[in-house]
Amino acid sequence: MTQISSIKKLLQQSITIPQERHSAFFKTGEGHYAEHDRFIGVNAPTLRMIAKKFSDLALCEIQMLINSPINEERFLALIILVSQYQKADDQIKDELYQFYLSNLKQVNNWNLVDLSAHLIIGAHLFKRDRALLFKLAQSDIMWERRIAIVSTLYFIRQNDLQCTFKLAEILLNDSHDLIHKATGWMLREAGKKDQSMLVAFLDHFASVMPRTCLRYAIEKFPESQRKHYLLRRSV
Repeated sequence: MTQISSIKKLLQQSITIPQERHSAFFKTGEGHYAEHDRFIGVNAPTLRMIAKKFSDLALCEIQMLINSPINEERFLALIILVSQYQKADDQIKDELYQFYLSNLKQVNNWNLVDLSAHLIIGAHLFKRDRALLFKLAQSDIMWERRIAIVSTLYFIRQNDLQCTFKLAEILLNDSHDLIHKATGWMLREAGKKDQSMLVAFLDHFASVMPRTCLRYAIEKFPESQRKHYLLRRSV
């Protein structure tokens, strides 16, 4: 039995989540953002345990999983890819980064983006040119825009905040709720590192920020401060 066959069999044996629950949580209904996606019902902790068993999976086999229409198989592929990237030397890191970029179209749900973007793109670009992120932030593909802003979580964790605020400004006029949520999330995380930078950003942009983005960004503020910015948004 091949490794891929073993993985697929193990996934089938690990199904615990009803189909309708995944459909509601990930908005897979007709016309929704994930109508393209299929779930079989395996939870994330189980996927992470399976990934540990197949951590040495060859790149050609990771490619087979990442091409799958099944979300859990793509999720598994990305867990393994992240793990291999983190353990690799610089030359292999470059190869895995390029592999990830070549498969961006398959990183097409928020759980896949949030699992991997910061740990591969963010990590790889931390000490490199970041022009790619600004290109992705202006993509017609919503998932690529989310990849751009979520990638900066790696920078934030290294106390490097400027890129997050610059990309957030670009994404202020985005039409999609999933971008509003991701941008607000990254602003909130940046604010944990330097609240004065977040306050300066909000003082300038709160009145025009999407309400969801603003709510996420100010989530950790005292109630009086949250009310102040929400009232500015209501004007």
